[in-house]
Amino acid sequence: MGFKCGIVGLPNVGKSTLFNALTQTAAAQAANYPFCTIEPNVGEVAVPDPRLDALASLAGSARIVPTRLTFVDIAGLVRGASKGEGLGNQFLAHIREVDAVAYVLRCFVDDDVTHVEGRIDPLADAETVETELMLADLESLERRIVPLEKKAKSGEKEAKAQVALMGAALALLREGRPARELDLAEEDRAAFRALGLLTAKPVVYVANVDEASAAAGNALSRAVAARAEKEGAAMVVISARIEAEIAQLAEAERAEYLAELGLAEPGLNRLIRAGYDLLGLITYFTVGPKEARAWTIVSGTKAPQAAGVIHTDFEHGFIRAETISYADFVACGGETGAKETGKMRLEGKDYVVADGDVMHFRFST
Repeated sequence: MGFKCGIVGLPNVGKSTLFNALTQTAAAQAANYPFCTIEPNVGEVAVPDPRLDALASLAGSARIVPTRLTFVDIAGLVRGASKGEGLGNQFLAHIREVDAVAYVLRCFVDDDVTHVEGRIDPLADAETVETELMLADLESLERRIVPLEKKAKSGEKEAKAQVALMGAALALLREGRPARELDLAEEDRAAFRALGLLTAKPVVYVANVDEASAAAGNALSRAVAARAEKEGAAMVVISARIEAEIAQLAEAERAEYLAELGLAEPGLNRLIRAGYDLLGLITYFTVGPKEARAWTIVSGTKAPQAAGVIHTDFEHGFIRAETISYADFVACGGETGAKETGKMRLEGKDYVVADGDVMHFRFST
């Protein structure tokens, strides 16, 4: 699996510029006026992972297939979106469909780019976005809890459980806190996700800075970093303009350009890692002469379910998984060397797949 990340924020903060750069397309019109993005633009990007190239080189793989993730560029939100202002209803509906939310916050000053509220204050922008999402969640829960309370009073067990979760979320929201701050028991997590609350989605703050601040950030991005740290949220500093320029360069020219700017890697890589950490995702690999491929799973996934990501038959008929850690695969010069030195392990149905595992599944049909 991959994940779907919604790029959200106020108009003119750089959402569409960032989306165009990340997906290396011009699918989203980046224009200097609100609501230039009327429908969400969806783009898939390959997840860069140098381990995959190393594995392919050792195995002499004819093809390299990275895992992929999806970015959704969602129309700019304005104050009052929860009541239908601007493109509010569309905005909220599109956020419900994503797994995580990237709050793109304007951390640059440019008199040629207007701000919908006439000031540059990324923390206030974040509050506007969060408040509108919380108001939408409040309205949704207050509407849905009434009929469930009637069922709960009649003794319906499932309704009682739902009312308890809804009540806990409502209490948080009425305090001005997002639903993701709710302390949940493990057995309640699936039911809580089923409520479809906008503020329950994990958040990564994206501080969009000017080119000069891309490497070290600036005062505005540091304020965002402090907020993210306080919340335990992810945060990435990116210059959308630099990312747009990088996207136009040939692969060989990118490293030189990044070095000139004092950057070790593109912002895309940092955003992907932040997203992976946010959702608890890891990567395992399948490697052979035909192809080297990366697969994304949730941390804690057992071997049969990991095999099922490739094909459901692999999960249903799972026998065992021949497993080599990435470090051992490289140190031993490939699969043959790993086998000869006893580094290949036979793992059963209870094995929890580790990040970087190189796996070959045995199954019956």
